[in-house]
Amino acid sequence: MDFRFSEEQVMLRDTLSRYLSDHYTFDARQAAVHSSAGWRPDCWRAFARDLGLLGIGIPERFGGLGGGIIDHIVVMEQFGRHLVLEPYLGTAILAVDALQYANETLAAEALPAIAAGELVVGWAHAEPESRYGMMVRTRADAAAGGYRLHGRKALVTGAPWATHFIVSANTEAGPTLFWVERTAPGLTLIEAPTFDGGRTADLILTDVPVSAAQVLGMPGGALPLLEQLSDTAAVALCAEATGATARMLEDTVEYARQRQQFGQAIGSFQALQHRMADMYMLHEQAVALTQVAAMRLAGEPHERALGASTAKAHVDEAGRRIGQGAVQIHGGMGVTEETAVGHYFKRVTAIGLQFGNVAYHLRRCVDLRYPANA
Repeated sequence: MDFRFSEEQVMLRDTLSRYLSDHYTFDARQAAVHSSAGWRPDCWRAFARDLGLLGIGIPERFGGLGGGIIDHIVVMEQFGRHLVLEPYLGTAILAVDALQYANETLAAEALPAIAAGELVVGWAHAEPESRYGMMVRTRADAAAGGYRLHGRKALVTGAPWATHFIVSANTEAGPTLFWVERTAPGLTLIEAPTFDGGRTADLILTDVPVSAAQVLGMPGGALPLLEQLSDTAAVALCAEATGATARMLEDTVEYARQRQQFGQAIGSFQALQHRMADMYMLHEQAVALTQVAAMRLAGEPHERALGASTAKAHVDEAGRRIGQGAVQIHGGMGVTEETAVGHYFKRVTAIGLQFGNVAYHLRRCVDLRYPANA
């Protein structure tokens, strides 16, 4: 299998890398983390208006660029390299894909607004009891002209900044996706910081009214889309993680060249050379599996799911081992607020808990390869 980025994708990677190097330094990122806002709205607007990132996956008829998952992989890898806080995954990938199942009026209103950076969307599927599965306990009770939502959504990434949410809930027909405004009556957010510097919130839905026009797709028909988007999110997070592990590896190699011990650079010690070589191999394997999984996302569901879970299981484990190696080689500095490597380790650890951890995806791989009824 031959994987190559197109000339346009290479240009996108290089342009985004230059922008983030100039405008999204580690110190600027930390200042945003500790600010009251918790993110950088100026960069979000720049992603939309100057770089066109938020319109990558939007069809051209709605003012987007008509790109695909490989373009998103390029962006997510660079975001991982620079620890970008902004909720690109929930807005530009998951929400954009889901909104293409909306009615024409809603799609024509929301998608151009996303491309322009005017909307931020939270992906509200996970629930306190659901773990990583597709189980939905939130109810959508039929009402005049639409539905009333009741339930709780857990740990919605970027929710404090969101203008809208895509919420999964059960109608009489089954799991269904809804487009819900942040200002909807009965919607309450319980906000909290995350250990990797982000912001999250639980959504409390108490008799939240939604119209029939806010249903994405057919009522009761959301399960295949939820599974597809969960796989897409897992692969996108793999790309972000490989960007973070690449930076941890680069920073660790550079530190080992400079740090002196016993009159010589610690990078000359064979044990540390072997450790860094192992870290490099883990990273390269993670990159390769992410690329394979990205190409399989357009395939049939079994191959798509197997590719996504294989990649996510390896990338999460690689992130853990590379992060541990990077922190240990840095010594005490590796866990200080002033040194970037510890923050990268926190981010890959958080990625390992999103859209399925190692144990979940290993179990899923086994179930996919060896079905119980085979």
